[in-house]
Amino acid sequence: MMKQGSIKDIARQRVEILFAQAKSVAKANPKLTTQYISSARRIAMAAKIRLPLEFRRETCKECNALFMHGVNCRVRVKQKREPHVVVTCLNCGKQTRYMLKKKVQKAIEYQDNYKNEAPC
Repeated sequence: MMKQGSIKDIARQRVEILFAQAKSVAKANPKLTTQYISSARRIAMAAKIRLPLEFRRETCKECNALFMHGVNCRVRVKQKREPHVVVTCLNCGKQTRYMLKKKVQKAIEYQDNYKNEAPC
C-alpha cells in the first residue's frame, strides 16, 4: 500500500501536468481546457491537496474556464475600502475579488509620489 505523502505528491504532479496542458490548448480548444481544469480540481479534492495559487487565480471556480484577459474575462482594479482586483468571468458572470497586499500598495504610492515630484 502506498503512503499518503506519495499519493499527494503524485496528485500534485498530475494537477500541474493538467494545468500546463490546459494552458497549451486554451486558444485552440476551450472545451478541452475546461475538461482539463475540472479533472485537475477533482484530483486535488480527492487527494485533499490545496491547488497552487497560480491555478486558483487563473481559473473560474464556477465554470472551470481558464482566464484569457480580454477574451473570456475582465480585470478591474478597485479602490473602494481596501484596494483589490476584480476578475469577472465573461462565460458565467462570476466575479472574484483578490485583495492587494499592503506592501504592494506602499510600492504603488511610493512610485506615484516619485513621479509627481518636479525634477531639479
